[in-house]
Amino acid sequence: MAARTSTSWKGCLVDFASSRAVPGADTDAVTSVKIVVAGGFGAGKTTFVGSVSEITPLTTEAVMTSVSDGVDDLSHTPDKTTTTVAMDFGRVTLDAGLVLYLFGTPGQHRFWFMWDDLIQGAIGAVVLVDTRRLADSFPAVDYFESASLPFIVAINGFYGDFPHAVEDVRDAMSLGREVPIVQCDARGRVSTKEALIALVEHAMAMQLSVR
Repeated sequence: MAARTSTSWKGCLVDFASSRAVPGADTDAVTSVKIVVAGGFGAGKTTFVGSVSEITPLTTEAVMTSVSDGVDDLSHTPDKTTTTVAMDFGRVTLDAGLVLYLFGTPGQHRFWFMWDDLIQGAIGAVVLVDTRRLADSFPAVDYFESASLPFIVAINGFYGDFPHAVEDVRDAMSLGREVPIVQCDARGRVSTKEALIALVEHAMAMQLSVR
């Protein structure tokens, strides 16, 4: 694992982060980068950020009320009682002092107006997918494609179950070969860290390809 997170990443990531930084931000000595974790309602975004964060994650969870009846689909997540209404925030340090700041997006359509702010300065995004509700992930894919932000798809294996092959998911989502797809368990630190490393590598490759 150490070879995949070596100091050779830093130069490229500094350049990439600087190119996507908010105007006026200090990017002279970037050792940290911003990553967005997105996906449909109930896909596991809050769990993903919380499982890998080395700090107590900041969450904006609100209790779901009867107002959401008929709006939010709980058929596959009947025990879900809260939902993210603004963002989740966490931090993870990779080898060689590279720090990733994670921003989890709200999943419901009514909160999507926040996404434009959340992606400012990000080098890429993880689109977390629940294959039981694959269509819920399509808007996130369309959004990041339109924003020209590098992204990977992470299939969240609920209860460790991956009923569909990666290439079948690729075909169902009409994703090009250039988009990495990984399997992960949003509850496991090692698994989520691997997904984040895959995103960083993909973002670097995209940056180098346009040089």
